[in-house]
Amino acid sequence: MNKTTINIIFFLLIFLRVNALVAQPLDNNMKEIDKILGAEIAGNKSPSVQYLIFKKDGIIYKYSGGLADIENKITVSEHSAYNLFSITKTFTALAVLQLQEQGKLDINEPASKYLQNFTYGKNITIKHLLNHSAGIPNPIPLSWIHTANRHDSFNRDEFFDKVMRKHNEADFSPNEEFSYSNLGYVLLGRIIEKVSGLQYEQYVEQNIIQKVGIGSDELSFTIVHPKQQTAGYIKKWSLLNILLGFFIDKSEFMSDSHGAWKPFNNYYVNGPYYGGLIGTSGALMKYLQSLMADNSVLLGNESKRLLFTENFTNDGEASGMCLSWFTGILNGVKYFSHAGGGGGYYCEIRLYPDAGTASMIIFNRTGISDERYLDKVDTYIINRKF
Repeated sequence: MNKTTINIIFFLLIFLRVNALVAQPLDNNMKEIDKILGAEIAGNKSPSVQYLIFKKDGIIYKYSGGLADIENKITVSEHSAYNLFSITKTFTALAVLQLQEQGKLDINEPASKYLQNFTYGKNITIKHLLNHSAGIPNPIPLSWIHTANRHDSFNRDEFFDKVMRKHNEADFSPNEEFSYSNLGYVLLGRIIEKVSGLQYEQYVEQNIIQKVGIGSDELSFTIVHPKQQTAGYIKKWSLLNILLGFFIDKSEFMSDSHGAWKPFNNYYVNGPYYGGLIGTSGALMKYLQSLMADNSVLLGNESKRLLFTENFTNDGEASGMCLSWFTGILNGVKYFSHAGGGGGYYCEIRLYPDAGTASMIIFNRTGISDERYLDKVDTYIINRKF
């Protein structure tokens, strides 16, 4: 064995030892994540959970466990689809910026320029709608759903015309404060339809979902394969389940309990623009990876900068909201995030641009507020090098 060969072996051993030392604590951190997520299922906090943290070119770590269907004992898989609710808003904002790039609208122009019978004021711009500073009312949307067997006959325009007639004035002047509004995103959806000439769902499918290479069986506005649809649940003995009876007809929207859980029948959100997407964990990963790409097929760099620029109110206060994306910091690393939740499901997506990392988590248990659950699990990985 010559000297050159010995040197190569020596440096190779050093390299392997250094990487082993780095990998070991990472393995331990992953075990901690396993414990946290496993406890969600073992502790009966959720029937299932799926979690992914990844770079733009590969997965760092993933977890998938629990049941997609308690009654039939069906385990979750990469094909399991969940209702994504308000994560849809990030697609709506993206669509608006695409249309601006095409010269079909200007987000700094009044929304009333694009919508007839806009009653909320001529000074409200599309940008105000995007960053939830328009003052558009936000009636509780828990009852804004319909069962799958009514989907083909449901008229969403009639439904929301009625809602807007009842809530036809802004709560405050434009950009005076931040106030989250699902109704504001109904208006954005209508603008997308007006300027694109397409139904909202068609536009998103053609210009976002298909562009990223996501199949309709992975991400859609309809339940494509009922057998792959993860059942959504709520705890049978919970205050939220009791309150739900004031908003929906449980006999129509829910089935018999299975142990501690009461399942929802398959249903759709009345407004696809703010909460209509249904998809898999893998589809969300592809979407986020595309946004992370240096030259995204979805949006030019300047538009992407606008998408992730935090809004400041008229008095100079940070709102914590960009164009549909919330801001935050975890372990000193800035992120952009959005949660989605409602009857039977809860999910979060997150981008860490400076770390070149993104993550998502999804449950088939009810969640109705932004829990920032990813703080619990991303914290074990986000500062590490790969």
